Amino acid sequence: MKREREKLAEKYFNCSESERAAFEAGIKLGTIYHQFVGTPINEENAGLLERAMVEGTMIQPFVIDAEVHIERGPLRSKKGEFDYVSLSGSMLAVRLVVGYGNVKVIARMKHISEINYPLMYIEDITRIEER
Repeated sequence: MKREREKLAEKYFNCSESERAAFEAGIKLGTIYHQFVGTPINEENAGLLERAMVEGTMIQPFVIDAEVHIERGPLRSKKGEFDYVSLSGSMLAVRLVVGYGNVKVIARMKHISEINYPLMYIEDITRIEER
């Protein structure tokens, strides 16, 4: 059974629940990437930035769970007092669970070495019990 908030925008989407859940997951992953890549980061603030990404994602519609990990290795390469590292897509590992209607999507973003790219992809789509 769809919740009232799911019904509000439904008339604008000509797709299945699975397609809508995948769409919502992609929007959230894109938001994380484009909002935070380029942020100045160091070992001291990496945890704060991870938490900010999770908290900002969790308040968006249809998000059930979010996990963000920032690879700390590149943060140790500071070369001087005025040097800093900017967050890059290759430093991010994100797991996101989105629910829409009776569908749950697990989506990920992580750097895939063999293609040298921070890939966003659907890991799993499943039907869930009535909410």
